[in-house]
Amino acid sequence: MPRNLDTTLLRSFALVADHASMTAAAQNLNLTQGAVSQQIARLEALAGGPLFIRDRSGLRPTALGERLLGKSRRLLALNDEIWADITGGAIDGPVRIGVPYDLVAPCIAPMLRSFTAAFPKVELTLICGSSPELAGRIGDGDLDLALVEEPVEAAQGEHLLIDRLVWVGARGGSAYAATPLPLSLVVETCAFRPAVMAALRRQGRDWRSMFENGGLDATFATVRMDLAVSAWLAFTVPPDLEILPADSGLPDLPSFAVTLHRPVRTPSLAAAELARQIRDAFARFKRTG
Repeated sequence: MPRNLDTTLLRSFALVADHASMTAAAQNLNLTQGAVSQQIARLEALAGGPLFIRDRSGLRPTALGERLLGKSRRLLALNDEIWADITGGAIDGPVRIGVPYDLVAPCIAPMLRSFTAAFPKVELTLICGSSPELAGRIGDGDLDLALVEEPVEAAQGEHLLIDRLVWVGARGGSAYAATPLPLSLVVETCAFRPAVMAALRRQGRDWRSMFENGGLDATFATVRMDLAVSAWLAFTVPPDLEILPADSGLPDLPSFAVTLHRPVRTPSLAAAELARQIRDAFARFKRTG
């Protein structure tokens, strides 16, 4: 006979995966940590193996957990959609999302357009800032969702994408060869700044700040005019600029993770649906990128 999955177990499982923590998931669900642990144990018994392993970043899904997670999210989204339909509820209300400047154009703006078209009653507010600023605002409860760029080894949020940090310059330009190196970053609090400074120090390369705290468009302009180089995630580099090759003489840079953060509170239906669409958008991007 057919057997029914308990969506309560799946919802706890998805939240533990989102937050990499039993404790944070329990707070989100207004349950004790012990209750969530028992739910995960019950689901592991049904699944036939462990769903999480612990690493330096917290709890991470096993291979079995990863297989279950995507299907669980789809089932939960459908459950919530059906529930809203049969109760006459609609997805509405305010949602505040924080996004780093460099992620808006390549992947977030098209997704937000689709979201607002599908849910016109949602009062969506987009807040742009540096990743450290946005992480702080999530911690303060000022945002419902935030995308954050973090060094892979220190990432705290739900991983959406890992990409390499690259040096960027004007096509055919020579700014990368100047001494001291002219450097242009969007804001002083840029998440990439510590990694870039550390790489230049290790190389013993002198540098000077050509431009900062003026916004993404102004940073693009200084790089396009060959006045400076910058550092961005590879997938965000505009086609009219150049990812500088290894023989340019600039030091290697680490990879960064794009992560999804949520405050420790039960999300509204609108915030939960936006989070689902963000995951789907990044999953599609990874498949086609």
